[in-house]
Amino acid sequence: MRRTFLLNLALVLVLNLLVKPFYIFGIDAEVQVRAGTAAYGGYAALLSLTFLLNILLDLGITNWNTRHIAQHTQLMRKHASGILTARALLALVYAAGIFLAALLLGYRGEQLHLLGILVLNQVLVSTILYLRSNIAGSQRFAQDSLLSVLDRLLLIGICAWLLWGRTHSGPFPIEWFAWAQTAAYGTTAVVALLLVARHAGGLRPRWDAAFTLSILRQSFPYALLVLLMSFYYRTDSVMLDRLLPDGALHAGIYAQGFRFLEALNMLGFLLAGLLLPMYSRMLKQGEDVAPLTGLALRLVLAGTLATAVVGCFFAREVMELRYTEHTDQSAPAFAVLIW
Repeated sequence: MRRTFLLNLALVLVLNLLVKPFYIFGIDAEVQVRAGTAAYGGYAALLSLTFLLNILLDLGITNWNTRHIAQHTQLMRKHASGILTARALLALVYAAGIFLAALLLGYRGEQLHLLGILVLNQVLVSTILYLRSNIAGSQRFAQDSLLSVLDRLLLIGICAWLLWGRTHSGPFPIEWFAWAQTAAYGTTAVVALLLVARHAGGLRPRWDAAFTLSILRQSFPYALLVLLMSFYYRTDSVMLDRLLPDGALHAGIYAQGFRFLEALNMLGFLLAGLLLPMYSRMLKQGEDVAPLTGLALRLVLAGTLATAVVGCFFAREVMELRYTEHTDQSAPAFAVLIW
């Protein structure tokens, strides 16, 4: 199992290291430069707001489903058909909750328009993650790895044309970036849905209240974990935007440091996403997970400690690798965030 783990880890790392760093530092960072720090800061705050209530969109179903399908792959068709219908209703609840929170926080006008696009994007991203949980749970790690970078590949292509392929050189509207994400996520969701339908032997959406309540009860521990991590990880930008004068500007400066943290955290999330279905299958088969756990722990501790030390002592140099403005303010933020 350790050999399988290392092979699949190598595949997912190669694919993601080829694609996602270029997206984060080549596309996302360039959008911030072209749109302006304040405009991007407003976008980042709204994006963080959509993450804070993400629990309403999923309720822990994705993580529970990864574990369950890894142990009971034959139930994929039955569960996917019922869960997809339930998730459509959760999406409506999520959208209502987000807009209510936005109104209470004082967002108005164009901010709500941009928020609407970001809400749609979150629904698509959550759907992709759920569909991928079926593929990873059934141990099809190569397909899951390809899906993990497909949306970013599409987004790189769309945004590269918007940033460098047009003859018009005016300011870059941040709404274009949001709509580009919609196109990339929508295409990826369709591809993932077709793959799941193929592996499950077809899907037939249905509503079963008893089935849905049973799933939600079982997924509650995962939902609580997602809720706590979302607030821990995403409240900063919203607080900066709402509490400080020129809040959008400060949120944009903070986003410079947070972008590097997000890129580094990507490796940990990929590792966790690979381990969960493998652990679930091993436990069902009565296999010892200690050797795999020890290997994963050594990889994580060595990498994170080295990265934190380097990032803390060379924070300004790291910021200046990509930015020319506000690095004296974003570097201290990054030095704290990296720990």
